[in-house]
Amino acid sequence: MVGSASLNGSSPAKKYGITKPISFAGPTDADLQRNVELEKFLIDSGLYESKEETSKREEVLGRITEIVKDWVKLLTRQRGYTDQMVEDANAAIFTFGSYRLGVHGPGADIDTLCVGPSYVNREEDFFIVLHNILAEIEEVTELQPVPDAHVPVMKFKFQGISIDLLYASISRLVVPEDLDISHGSVLFDVDEQTVRSLNGCRVADQILKLVPNIEHFRTTLRCLKFWAKRRGVYSNVTGFLGGVNWALLVARVCQLYPNAIPSMLVSRFFRVYTQWRWPNPVMLCSIEENELGFPIWDPRKNPRDRFHLMPIITPAYPCMNSSYNVSTSTLRVMMEQFQCGNKICEDIELSKVRWSALFDPYIFFEAYKNYLQVDILAADADDLLAWKGWVESRLRQLTLKIERDTNGMLQCHPYPHEYIDTSRPCSHCAFFMGLQRKEGVRGQEGQQFDIRGTVDEFRQEVNMYMFWKPGMDIYVSHVRRKQLPTFVFPDGYKRPRLSRHVIPQAIKTCEDTVGCQPCATEKKRKNDSEAVDVKSIKPEKRASISPQRVASLSPENSTSRSGGVGLERLRTGVAHLSSEVGPSGELLESEKHFVQNDVEMVQNAVQESVSLKEQGSTCVSNLLGQVNEVKPVELVDRMESDVSSEVSVSELKETHQVGLDGERVGNLVDTEFGNYTCREDPELDRRCC
Repeated sequence: MVGSASLNGSSPAKKYGITKPISFAGPTDADLQRNVELEKFLIDSGLYESKEETSKREEVLGRITEIVKDWVKLLTRQRGYTDQMVEDANAAIFTFGSYRLGVHGPGADIDTLCVGPSYVNREEDFFIVLHNILAEIEEVTELQPVPDAHVPVMKFKFQGISIDLLYASISRLVVPEDLDISHGSVLFDVDEQTVRSLNGCRVADQILKLVPNIEHFRTTLRCLKFWAKRRGVYSNVTGFLGGVNWALLVARVCQLYPNAIPSMLVSRFFRVYTQWRWPNPVMLCSIEENELGFPIWDPRKNPRDRFHLMPIITPAYPCMNSSYNVSTSTLRVMMEQFQCGNKICEDIELSKVRWSALFDPYIFFEAYKNYLQVDILAADADDLLAWKGWVESRLRQLTLKIERDTNGMLQCHPYPHEYIDTSRPCSHCAFFMGLQRKEGVRGQEGQQFDIRGTVDEFRQEVNMYMFWKPGMDIYVSHVRRKQLPTFVFPDGYKRPRLSRHVIPQAIKTCEDTVGCQPCATEKKRKNDSEAVDVKSIKPEKRASISPQRVASLSPENSTSRSGGVGLERLRTGVAHLSSEVGPSGELLESEKHFVQNDVEMVQNAVQESVSLKEQGSTCVSNLLGQVNEVKPVELVDRMESDVSSEVSVSELKETHQVGLDGERVGNLVDTEFGNYTCREDPELDRRCC
């Protein structure tokens, strides 16, 4: 365990990360009081587990360690190794994620990594032999192997505790008990899947080494993760940020304010990231190059890296962008939430509101007039678990496709929470997406969006699931706010009034300007809670487990046989939902001055930042020149309802090359690689929650 280290006045020049800190200021009496209130709020909110649960987790990890050690010895004996080799055979269990960082709460899963010797492989030994061993253990339930994931994982529950188990085979015949996983030697002669599997543990260890005060980091991270979940922006698979992303963002703020306590760090978190000029990367240390030759994040060399919208770079070699799933849609939503959090923190510091105001849940179903509802059904709970995981992993692509095919004019807000309709006899869950016209763009009278072909293309990709079983169905329908099903509301019925955090004027403006014309094939509703045109999108009969990719897809041809698409034409006007706000509280003059000083110090720190290897010879103009050589893909524009165009697979794969508002991403990179700047004006427009 890395001990925490506080920065004191005797070493004011010490640097944490790639720049000097913004401020070495410590807490005032008011900060200390707010910190006591914050920690009490976190405890009262149930974010800390009991001692009994802590002991149970340690017991479970001990049992899993015994199981994998016996598993490796069994394989060693079966392969004819000597008795001495069998006796020495070993596997080691490491943890990462929230458990390793010390910020897990009650009921949280444990991210674990099993490191085994070179002769024990992942494909057969881990996913077949160990899987079968676990399946025979009574304490193991909900066993789900995911071998084709970006990071292959085996998911299960052990005595009710959720476990995500990865496997890494290193180039050693015997795994030592005191293996230092942070040492670069573990990466010798391994494949990229193994590197990715090892990376979680290596990143967690590096984060704890790079923050000035581990306890302050943990409390702040626990707070920000709770906030992100309450505000609907905690989900890597949906395109928001996951646990490691939030940990890296918080760690960077800890570096910039090394003497700050959690109450100060939470406030500074929002202050920094409302002013961050994406896509400038967040980095805890300089990017390391290594003779091993694994690919690292480097937009100078890798064209694909130039189109990442919110790069958050991992600190362990090989350094990667941990937030590559972020899209234009989800970045926009997160920036709005950062603005909202910043405003509330300002009010907290002025004693206008309490900490509980920061964690008020986001009222998603009052924020938009139009929604897409994606219903997922299966024959039983086990099938639903696997089927839902696959569909959920593709929902991010549906968001990208809709914005691509409407030239960014129709914006999507995917919501990462799933909802269950207990009245259905089969296993079921549903996801929702908010829809609105792009802010500030006035459409023509009667202008509509036809996304039938887009949704059908999404259906085609979902139906490529290799492990499809009878009963696995998906429904996609358009639902207006007043027609939302009752099961999405916590009390089983719709709210009689708007939340105080949703501005009535903004809602009214949205309703007046965002219209929807149902398609001709939609069924008439019997009541408001009934879904629009609920038809099953059933997968076609499979002749092989190796699905064939569709070369091209025409909306005209596809819609004639697609079911479950209840949104044919969405007519939108100018929506101001996220921009019209009421009067915001003014900062005190002293606070304004402090914010301005912070920004100036960030800008000064940028000029003195540590350059990457060979970066000194790379100027901004050269970088921009390289980026601008990449031409953006022309998007399919279906602004008129009767327009249909061929959408090829190659075009689909290249749509990530279009940045914010459909502009070429080269125009977004305005600073030298490795540095960042903040907006000059700290008094940013406040957007509503």
